[in-house]
Amino acid sequence: MANLLATKSLDAILAESEETGEHTLKRALGALNLVTLGIGAIIGAGIFVLTGQAAAQHAGPAIVLSFVLAGVACAFAGLCYAEFASLIPIAGSAYTYGYATLGEIFAWIIGWDLVLEYAFGAATVAAGWSGYFVSFLQDFKIYIPPQLTATPGTQLVFYNERWTVLSTMPAGVSVEGLPQATGVFNLVAFLVVLLVTAILVIGIKESANLNSAIVIVKVGIVLIFIGIAALYVLRNPEVASANWTPFIPENTGKSGEFGLSGIATGAAVVFFAYIGFDAVSTAAQEAKNPKKDMPIGILGSLAICTVLYILVSGLLTGVVNYQRLNVPDPVAVGIDATGIGWQIALGGYTIKVSSLLVKGGAIFGLGTVMLVMLLGQSRVFYSMSRDGLLPKWISSVHPRFRTPWIATIMVGVIVAFFPAFIPIGDLGHLVSIGTLLAFVIVCAGVLVLRIKRPNLPRPFKTPFVPAVPILGMLVCFYLMAALPLVTWERLFYWLVAGMVLYFFYGRKHSRVQEAARSAAELTAG
Repeated sequence: MANLLATKSLDAILAESEETGEHTLKRALGALNLVTLGIGAIIGAGIFVLTGQAAAQHAGPAIVLSFVLAGVACAFAGLCYAEFASLIPIAGSAYTYGYATLGEIFAWIIGWDLVLEYAFGAATVAAGWSGYFVSFLQDFKIYIPPQLTATPGTQLVFYNERWTVLSTMPAGVSVEGLPQATGVFNLVAFLVVLLVTAILVIGIKESANLNSAIVIVKVGIVLIFIGIAALYVLRNPEVASANWTPFIPENTGKSGEFGLSGIATGAAVVFFAYIGFDAVSTAAQEAKNPKKDMPIGILGSLAICTVLYILVSGLLTGVVNYQRLNVPDPVAVGIDATGIGWQIALGGYTIKVSSLLVKGGAIFGLGTVMLVMLLGQSRVFYSMSRDGLLPKWISSVHPRFRTPWIATIMVGVIVAFFPAFIPIGDLGHLVSIGTLLAFVIVCAGVLVLRIKRPNLPRPFKTPFVPAVPILGMLVCFYLMAALPLVTWERLFYWLVAGMVLYFFYGRKHSRVQEAARSAAELTAG
């Protein structure tokens, strides 16, 4: 058991972070790059996809409170991440932090768990991106075969000159006689993941610059939505009042379906929307001045996005009744419902500029979320491979692009199949529970390291220790408990599969274990 709890020394980790050459990652990111990297991941699925679904299925208009609760949990975890990211400026995020403080078995668990966070997170976003892209094309009467725009078994109906998911049709509308189709394979989501993967292989600086440009655009578009929705609410207070009443819908009798338990479940679901700030920490080995800039990137992006989330979720449920928001593109539904916006004639079609901006912003914005999530996953696998827990070829760095190209391609190809076959709701729940577990371990790691190495120089120190880490763990456990039982079952099976892989491969090839065995042989000799 002792070997399972062997830790990777901080001195060894810091030595790795100082390595240079063509076989190491390129340090090219400044503070602004890191902040926009975080915003690029945070502003996306939460606003453009999961807000509507969490409101429709769990919290109603009280989704605003769900975002506040999730934001509080993130604030605690973000402070802990900031301390670690400045102290241990190396790729790997929570995996590396767990290895340095809690031991190898915990590092493996969190590394395997991060697959749920980053890989499944990218897949969830790809599914949302597909919904917005298809909706955008249909505005111009361009129709992709509906069977190739949805997961297997999804029922679609052609209504109001667009293919719509049958379950989201307005109440009272008869679909009899309307063209219908059944989803077979979400080709749109599949292809966009492969495209983002190609961009990541080319280079981190190029990827970050593209991300920064798109972040500016999509934050501007989010502000446009806030402005249009706020104007609509001010002009139509009776509509907003009706949509916000009751603010906390009565519980259906089942835990997590509205009422107070629905707020908690909603927070657990939309928690996925905040994971961008911890994805920043996976790029620590590519930051120019990580000790100073990593805390800025993590906490700055988290603060900006929390405010935007609360504003958007509140206005969205004021403009559209929450029961109509269980769709892949809820913000587009909201902007269309306002009836506000300039119209232009384009190619023989009349298009609302406001709707065009929001859908276009979602398309580019969700693209940056996928970029950061896939970046994070490939860097975690890179670190695990460097430690011997995964095959050595996974950590191969391209001599020209200086990126972990094999890990990036492997992750991208595998992830591309997830949104093509798995419904977005199932993906989102797995991402949330994986993220929460990662945050618990990071908070615990801060406590352990403060006890084991209290005098270690820390460029950024989490305030109010041990209160902040303990509160972070408690809130994260509370949100995990609010998720459906089936999500816990899937997490259990996923971790069991990971443990099998660890004991059959990782433990035998671990560099830390190998060093421990060598030391034991020398002592015995």
